[in-house]
Amino acid sequence: MNIFTWLNDQILKMSWLSELVRLLVEKVFRLPINEKLGGSIHFFMYDTIKIFILLSVLIFIISYIQSYFPPERTKKILGGIKGIKGNILGALLGTITPFCSCSSIPIFIGFTSAGLPLGITFSFLISSPLVDIGSLLILMSFFGAKIAIAYVVVGIILAVVGGTIIDKLKMEKYIEGYVLEMQSPDVDFIEMTREERISYSKSQVRDIVNKVWIYVLIGVGIGAAIHNWIPQSIIEKIIGDNNPFAVLLATAVGIPMYADIFGTIPIAEALFGKGVGIGTVLSFMMAVTALSLPSIIMLSKVVKPKLLTIFVAIVSIGIVIIGYLFNVFSYIFI
Repeated sequence: MNIFTWLNDQILKMSWLSELVRLLVEKVFRLPINEKLGGSIHFFMYDTIKIFILLSVLIFIISYIQSYFPPERTKKILGGIKGIKGNILGALLGTITPFCSCSSIPIFIGFTSAGLPLGITFSFLISSPLVDIGSLLILMSFFGAKIAIAYVVVGIILAVVGGTIIDKLKMEKYIEGYVLEMQSPDVDFIEMTREERISYSKSQVRDIVNKVWIYVLIGVGIGAAIHNWIPQSIIEKIIGDNNPFAVLLATAVGIPMYADIFGTIPIAEALFGKGVGIGTVLSFMMAVTALSLPSIIMLSKVVKPKLLTIFVAIVSIGIVIIGYLFNVFSYIFI
C-alpha cells in the first residue's frame, strides 16, 4: 500500500511538480500560493504541465496499442458479433480510442457504412469520448482510484445500455441515406513494423495535442478561477448538495460546451474542491464530453432527427441517473 501511495503521489499526482511550481511562484514571482493570485498561478501552471505530460505519455501508449487494431481489423472483429456481446465490445473499443466526440463521428460513419449493427456503433460513439485509458489514469491523479474506476465503469455501462436500446428499437431507417450508400472498401490489413508503430504513436500525440491544447488551457483557466476567486458559498448555493436540481443543472450547463475530458477535468477538480457533490461533478463531465453541442450538430448530418433525439435523450437520462446515484452513494468513494 505504501508503494502504491508513493507511485500515485509521485507519478500520477506529480507531487514533485506541485512543489517545484510552488517554489517558482513563491520564490521567483514572490506570490504566496495561499492567496488568490498566487494560488491561481500555481493551479494554472501545475495543472497545465501535469495534464500535458500525462496526456502525451498516455496517448503515445494508447496509440501504440491501437496500431494493432486499425479500422479494417476492427470491422472484421465486430462484424461477426451481434447483440449485447457486440455492444460490450463496441463500448470497450471506445475506451482505447483517445478521441473527442467530434473525432469519433467519422469512425462512427465508417462503421455504419461497413454494415456493422447500429447498436454496436452507438455503443462505440458513446464510450469513445466519454472514457478511455488515459482518462482513467488522469482521473486517478485528480480524484483517486475509486472515483476514476467508478467513472469508467458507469461510462461503459451507459454506452452498452444506450447501444442496446437503440439496437432494440430498430432505428436503421433513420440513418441518412448517403451513409448507407457509402462503399466501405475491404482493405487488406498490413502489419506495421515497430518503427512504424512508434512513428504512428508520435504523430497521434502531435495531432491530438494540437487539437485539444486550447481546451486544456481554457479548462484549467476556468478551474483556477473557480478554485481561487469564486466563494464556496456561491458554488454550494447553485450546484451544492442542498439544491435537488444540481445534477440536472450541471448536465444542462455541460451540453452546450465543447471540450474533451482532458479540458474538463480541471473544472471538475475545482468544483469538487468547492464541495460540489461527486455525482454532480461527474454529470457535468459526461455532458461536456458525450453530448457537446458541436458533436450533436455533426451527428445531425448523419442521422435523422428522430434517432438523434432518442440518442440525446438516452444519454442525458443516463447521465442524470448516474449523477444522482453517485451523490447518494458518495460515501463509498470519498
